[in-house]
Amino acid sequence: MNRLRRFFRSPEAIAGALILALLMMMALAAPLLFPGDPQAIAGPALLPPFQDWPLPLGTDRLGRDVLAELFHGARTSLAVGLAAAAAALLIGAVVGTSAGFAGGLVDEVLMRITDAFQTVPSFLLALAFVSIVGPSLGVVVAAIALGAWTGPARVARAEVLSIRERDYVAGARVIGMHPLEIAFREVLPNALPPVLALSSVIVAAAILTEAALSFLGLGDPNRVTWGGMIAEGRTVLRTAPFLSIVPGVALVLTVLGVYLAGEGVVESTAVRRSLS
Repeated sequence: MNRLRRFFRSPEAIAGALILALLMMMALAAPLLFPGDPQAIAGPALLPPFQDWPLPLGTDRLGRDVLAELFHGARTSLAVGLAAAAAALLIGAVVGTSAGFAGGLVDEVLMRITDAFQTVPSFLLALAFVSIVGPSLGVVVAAIALGAWTGPARVARAEVLSIRERDYVAGARVIGMHPLEIAFREVLPNALPPVLALSSVIVAAAILTEAALSFLGLGDPNRVTWGGMIAEGRTVLRTAPFLSIVPGVALVLTVLGVYLAGEGVVESTAVRRSLS
């Protein structure tokens, strides 16, 4: 409770939380406010914003409702960001805990695998993976997670190395607990806070990566995405710049909100630790 109060004392954290709350409301309200196919023809092509009340943000070059696409694009961004972050944190926590707790050859092998993944830029890895497997929402999430788990793995390993020799871990060994049970029931929960602090960075990076893949035509073709909207607007950028500006602003605000909220979480945790 004190940690929550400290979080909301930060202006940056409040701003980030408000932006994320707006994104979540857009994602939840999309099927209610804009039922049916958001890519269906809704009016004349390239209708400018604020010219027709039922279409307040206008239409794209095929006559689709830009506001409907914006709301449904929020669902895709939120789903990809949260799912990719969860997968990356899970993989990283398991690999880092296994390496740090086991030590020796296991640690060496797992860290060399981690180094190998870090030598390839995460976006290029995601680009290659989606190009080979084929574009879909699940594939995009997996591709982003493959490039994002190494950071959590290294943080988890460092934390586990500092925890594994503590008294309560030695006590668990004495009473005969299985090493895996000690690692994932006793050690990992105490190593998680610094790992979870990376979640905001991973979510923001996942949203940007998904948008970039969609911009290049490698997003899920069955879903509306902000990156796809920006790519669609690029073809008529001079005559209808709003088609790229609207999703671009939404993308920037979303990433900004994730970063600000993440900074608030880190600051509230740091305050709690300094007082303890």
